[in-house]
Amino acid sequence: MHKLDWIVLTLTLLFIVFYGVYKTRGSKSVEEYLLNEKKTPWWIVGISVMATQASAITFLSTPGQAYHDGMGFVQFYFGLPIAMVVISLVFIPIYHRYKIFTAYEYLEKRFDVKTRSLAAILFLIQRGLAAGITIYAPSIILSTLLGWNMNILNIIIGILVIIYTYSGGTKALNITQKQQFFIVITGLFITFFIILRKLPNEMTISNALHIAGANNKMNILDFSFNTETRYTVWSGIAGGFFLAMAYFGTDQTQVGRYITGKSDKESQMGLLLNGFLKVPLQFFILLTGVMVFVFFQFNPVPINFNPNNNKLVENSIYKNDYKKIELQLEALSEEKKEFNLLYIDHLNQNYDNPILRKKLISLSGKENDLRDQAKELIEKVDKKAETNDKDYVFLHFILHYLPTGLIGLLLAVILSAAMASSASELTALASTTALDIYKRNQKVTHSETHYLKITQLFTLLWGIIAILFACFCSLFENLIQLVNLLGSIFYGTVLGIFLVGFLVKFVKAKSIFIAACISQVSIFCIYYFAIHIYPSGQEKLGYLWLNFIGAVLTMSISIFLELILAKRNPSR
Repeated sequence: MHKLDWIVLTLTLLFIVFYGVYKTRGSKSVEEYLLNEKKTPWWIVGISVMATQASAITFLSTPGQAYHDGMGFVQFYFGLPIAMVVISLVFIPIYHRYKIFTAYEYLEKRFDVKTRSLAAILFLIQRGLAAGITIYAPSIILSTLLGWNMNILNIIIGILVIIYTYSGGTKALNITQKQQFFIVITGLFITFFIILRKLPNEMTISNALHIAGANNKMNILDFSFNTETRYTVWSGIAGGFFLAMAYFGTDQTQVGRYITGKSDKESQMGLLLNGFLKVPLQFFILLTGVMVFVFFQFNPVPINFNPNNNKLVENSIYKNDYKKIELQLEALSEEKKEFNLLYIDHLNQNYDNPILRKKLISLSGKENDLRDQAKELIEKVDKKAETNDKDYVFLHFILHYLPTGLIGLLLAVILSAAMASSASELTALASTTALDIYKRNQKVTHSETHYLKITQLFTLLWGIIAILFACFCSLFENLIQLVNLLGSIFYGTVLGIFLVGFLVKFVKAKSIFIAACISQVSIFCIYYFAIHIYPSGQEKLGYLWLNFIGAVLTMSISIFLELILAKRNPSR
């Protein structure tokens, strides 16, 4: 990487960290540290909510997801705008009325301390693991870039996040996330237009989309009712709706962002801003990945985008076999380029040649076969090697094809997103641990200063835990899917608890606690037998449905139990 890129990257990250520390030093109370004294304007609420969700995983994995599987992943977000409306109308007024510090504080007021603790613990398990993943994701970048030990990078990135989060809490998040979001949006748009400029001169955007479509990358909507298909319109609206409801409505990572709003209206407007912009933003990120795919129809492409895998085979007895596959891919790439140029020429004459489309599909199939052969050789060298390279696609393009200076900016984009998301997670984990677990189980009431220091201490502790988990984290099929899978396993049950609390007034504490325990155990079993034991892409149930199932199970079982208990004891 050029010296100028290092300067851009280093100065951007240092500015964010130290400016955040400088502007937010000296919090005097838990309310100031966690709620920013409820002074956050609506547009900052909206930016903070989006920046919290859009971690480095979004900008690493999503383009790679689109490169391999096309635009269908956007269906995952279809339920989000609906969820934002429901949360704005139902959740936010209740949270503001009860003047809560954490979402789980409401559950004690509605049910009891056991239910509050159960929901808090489920959140801590899920989000504690996810925090490690958000640190691990950018470590991939610098590990590939510098050849440094990934564990050292996990520690460095984690410390950068801890510095300003420990110092300034929510106020630090609000200040730094404004800067981070601006950097992210600017970098993405610049990259997209550079990709377009690097395509052949005779090629229009319409041509590029036709080539993507010919390779099955533009299949945006799937209306099938097949539960084995991971992303469909229905799983997006139903499962995505329940996941978004749980994440934005009950996850302290997000609740902690919008309860800092000046009023109900400010919080609602901020959340609706996120609902309005999220699907177009994700569509644009996926489209960028598709454009990267189109770009590589005319430029050399590696047999595996993970450079560590290539080095692994080059130092093995399978080196010559691997080289043969690479040479075959080079020849195939030249053939693909010729047919794609011919296809463009026909498109410019307003003729979408079906024979050429079939040829392009055939060539893509051959390329996939070669990639599978390469993966088999990699696995022969090291059975533990991660042959999936989706998370390296966008990184490869950035490092090899962007101009000097912009590489540093794009790396800063990804790292800034990681820092924003990780900082929100640490604040949420610390506040939940300090207030829902520590303070609630203390027999003696301490001073505000004591609880402020305890919250800061838990921020530090969770930062260390996240770093440790990142050091032991390995790539799943795709990082963004791993985060969403973790959420889907836990979120449904927690959402069910809140929905019963909000909507089913006759259900009492004992019924909801038992129902939540049964529901969570059931989700673990469903995950193991319907998803975990099957190879990727062949699940008997798409994981998005776990959110819907968990919420419905919790609600229905609690209602059933309450009716039985009420019949046995009418005085309840």
